[in-house]
Amino acid sequence: MKFDQHLFNQFILDCNIIGFYQEARILSSGRSSHWYINWRTVSNNAFLLYELTDYVINFCHDNEILPDCFYGVPDGATKLALFTQNKWIHLYKKTPILPMGRVKEKRHGDPKDKYFIGEPQGNVVILEDVSTTGDSMINEFHKIFELNSQRTSTYILHAISLTDRMEKRDDGHTVQSALAQFDVPYNCLSNALDILPLAVEKYKPTPEIIKAIEKEYEKYGVERLVL
Repeated sequence: MKFDQHLFNQFILDCNIIGFYQEARILSSGRSSHWYINWRTVSNNAFLLYELTDYVINFCHDNEILPDCFYGVPDGATKLALFTQNKWIHLYKKTPILPMGRVKEKRHGDPKDKYFIGEPQGNVVILEDVSTTGDSMINEFHKIFELNSQRTSTYILHAISLTDRMEKRDDGHTVQSALAQFDVPYNCLSNALDILPLAVEKYKPTPEIIKAIEKEYEKYGVERLVL
């Protein structure tokens, strides 16, 4: 099957992944916001997670992204990558690699033990749940580069996030341009500019919240957002 953007956006809404805050809260990126997207609802449900892997695999197939393994940024995308990799192995008869990263590195040992519980190998697609600055993915790039300094068998083929908040970094880069500095192509399966208006229509946050989010995108957004 082909990746269907409309169906994926509807999947996000049906799973109640997006929420709104009356008072702004600090996100993991360090920025404050009146809205959030939390993929944990899906990652904690095996049936939903299995369905999500279809979207990832269909997207990769449509875009001719054919890795040896999927690797999830710890720990938000770890389960997604393991489920996706398991299905990928069976579909494409790939080597049964199951890479997994550590949230906290071991203090001793070579990179494959320090950063990974099962190292990524071959052509790798890095998966992320939500991208704001891209720093979490870049941190994983460096771990793989360090691993690769000992041998030349691992290559970062692509980086994919489930949702991009479509905000500029403090240095003015978008996530895509920040990752491009490492010669890593990047795509997202959904983005805030498309999904937020749909979420506002469904959940009907207060006018004060809507105005606050619009101001956030005046300040940080890749482009302005009118809700």
